[in-house]
Amino acid sequence: MRGFRTDLAMESIGSGGTGRDGVRVEEDCLGEVNRTRIVIETPQAAASLKRPCGEYITLSCAGLSRCDTETRQRLIGLVAGSVRAMLPAEGTVLVVGLGNRNVTADALGTRVVERLLVTRHLQSALADGITGGLRSVSAIAPGVLGITGIETAELCRGLVKHVNPSAVIAIDALAAFDSSRICTTVQIADTGIEPGSGVGNHRLGLTRNTLGVKVIAVGVPMVVYASTIARDAVSRLMGEYGLRADVLLEKISESYLGEMVVTPREIDEMVISVADLLAEGLNRALQPQLDAETLHTFLHA
Repeated sequence: MRGFRTDLAMESIGSGGTGRDGVRVEEDCLGEVNRTRIVIETPQAAASLKRPCGEYITLSCAGLSRCDTETRQRLIGLVAGSVRAMLPAEGTVLVVGLGNRNVTADALGTRVVERLLVTRHLQSALADGITGGLRSVSAIAPGVLGITGIETAELCRGLVKHVNPSAVIAIDALAAFDSSRICTTVQIADTGIEPGSGVGNHRLGLTRNTLGVKVIAVGVPMVVYASTIARDAVSRLMGEYGLRADVLLEKISESYLGEMVVTPREIDEMVISVADLLAEGLNRALQPQLDAETLHTFLHA
């Protein structure tokens, strides 16, 4: 059926992922946070799952946007550790905030970039003793094709050629298959990203093949297909009466709701909260020598 797509590797693999050839799955629970590490190892598994070979880390927490201080700090630490492990040891990092800043559910990337500690411009402006411990970081939120008339990947290729980073971190809002994943899941992958793929709006991808450097993708689901919600509701209803729902579900997904996506009414505050969390995690990953108080001083001085 059309419309049941997802950006999450965890949902693509499903509950039987641990027994799939060419796929390794490791799971652990850290307090309120569930961590799943998926490694797609073979071209055959990649073709079956329609995902590139590589590592996908998923952090799940039911109260991600409203969690208590202890859980929030744990999440920030896990984001920082996961991203840091994927980064090259040295070199400038270019952070790209994807999405449309004028559409709340698609503004996560731009909101994160606004909260990052960027340092590349300081390397030549300040003394070595001040910047020597800081990693060179630059960031941009290029907007979407409909506003700029330029593919994001084309802009990034030009930036990569000029800035010459050792890695790119791309941040984007994702689409999920399960509505319970909205603003409860962070996915970190070393395979790059295809902007808009989750909602059927395929753009040129940001990957090592297109940019020539390693690309780390960080995303959080912000939308789900309306047809998925309808499917879940109808499945429960039909299940209560012991009836087959196949035809009805297909009609709903293909004929009536099609490509419509939905997002929670509280998405405004959710995006801001998640952007704060991701930005702090990325700042710690990029500047591990700075403690939280020093980072705050740099950002708000």
